Amino acid sequence: MILKKIIIGIFLLSFLSACVQNVALLGPAYTLAASGSVYQAGITYGGNEVVTKTTGKSVAQNFKDILTLNEDDTEFEKLVKENIKKTRKKLERSNR
Repeated sequence: MILKKIIIGIFLLSFLSACVQNVALLGPAYTLAASGSVYQAGITYGGNEVVTKTTGKSVAQNFKDILTLNEDDTEFEKLVKENIKKTRKKLERSNR
């Protein structure tokens, strides 16, 4: 069973490796399908594009940078970032 998952994972990884640019449209497409609102999907896509062009990083990369601990963070910021990491780990465990 594990071998089957590994083989499927390797196949999908190699087969879908050229689709990275198109994944940016996945979020707005899901929003369109879920809500049926073209305006909301357009705003989602437009917002992502503005953030990417302004910062040079994707939204996910910006969140990752925000959540990394820095030396000049206050104690409160460090506490919040650590709690976010712990919560994320708990959610990952519960989804398995």
